[in-house]
Amino acid sequence: MRHFKHLSFNDRLKIEAWQKAGVSKKDMAAMLGVHWRTIYNELARGQYEHLNGDYTTEMRYSPDIAEAKYQENLRAKGAGLKIGNDHEYAAYLEYKVSVEKYAPGAILGEIKRKGLQFDTTISKPTFYRYIDQGVFATITNDDLPVKRHKTEHRYKRVRAARAPKGESIEKRPAEIAERSSFGHWEMDCVVGKKGTKKTFLVLTERYTRYEIIRIMKDHTAASVVKTLNGIERTYGTGLFPKLFQTITVDNGSEFSDCAGLEQSCRSTGNRTKVYYCHPYSSYERGSNENQNKMIRRHYPKGVSLDKVTPADTCKLEKWINNYPRGIFDFYSSADLFEACLNSLISA
Repeated sequence: MRHFKHLSFNDRLKIEAWQKAGVSKKDMAAMLGVHWRTIYNELARGQYEHLNGDYTTEMRYSPDIAEAKYQENLRAKGAGLKIGNDHEYAAYLEYKVSVEKYAPGAILGEIKRKGLQFDTTISKPTFYRYIDQGVFATITNDDLPVKRHKTEHRYKRVRAARAPKGESIEKRPAEIAERSSFGHWEMDCVVGKKGTKKTFLVLTERYTRYEIIRIMKDHTAASVVKTLNGIERTYGTGLFPKLFQTITVDNGSEFSDCAGLEQSCRSTGNRTKVYYCHPYSSYERGSNENQNKMIRRHYPKGVSLDKVTPADTCKLEKWINNYPRGIFDFYSSADLFEACLNSLISA
């Protein structure tokens, strides 16, 4: 198991000296054996405004201030703090939140499923409470995914201003809505900063929540069809129609070429069936919407995607598909998708 560490006072003295000598944060992290984010958080913790002899001020780092705040966090919650002195456990939890961008429930579920052993354990509510109270040294609520609101939403059906480009979701078989069978997908686009062109095309398999992500040069119907053609070539004309039996999309202009989406690029027949949601009804693609929130943990709204590479996209896709999910007893979508795909191939 990977080991995680908290900074000691001697580490803080080294950081002070290195900062004065102009050592980069990345090099500091490497020399201390910690993640670079730990150095950023540490410098923020020990920051203070220093008054110079000429009455100007500048921001500096104090190891004494940083150590005092660290010790205060340890003492503030009293002797009843369940996590106690299990620094290995605390550092592991902090790393998973701040670096791997996991939610508390996913972390605890994965620990249990994998049988990882620590001196102590905490519950999900306690985990959130400790973050709220500032118990952890390197994470705050700002490091968490958006907290879910428990209020029930009522959706109002909106009358379409124009007919969909293809078949309405009203004609989609009921079994697809029930998520009882494999091979039915939702498709959407995740755009970058306004004024930039590159866009993610995302496909989510409804049964396993498996995600396919591709970076497109722009947000157009032609690019969507071209990208779907590439995915068909990857899986082949024999497997693609079985794996992508249906795809549900919204009424955006990028999905307006229904014939192009359905028509195989390798044969004369159709490769899939496309259904169109009602207008302003994103809940009809609920899997897409939830997965898009996971993408936004790495690429928040307002961030340009123009420098995103296929390698970056592959890394993001892998992170989502290997994320432990409570609905699957903290197995990942990749685990389920592989099993379903093997069954499909062998059938």
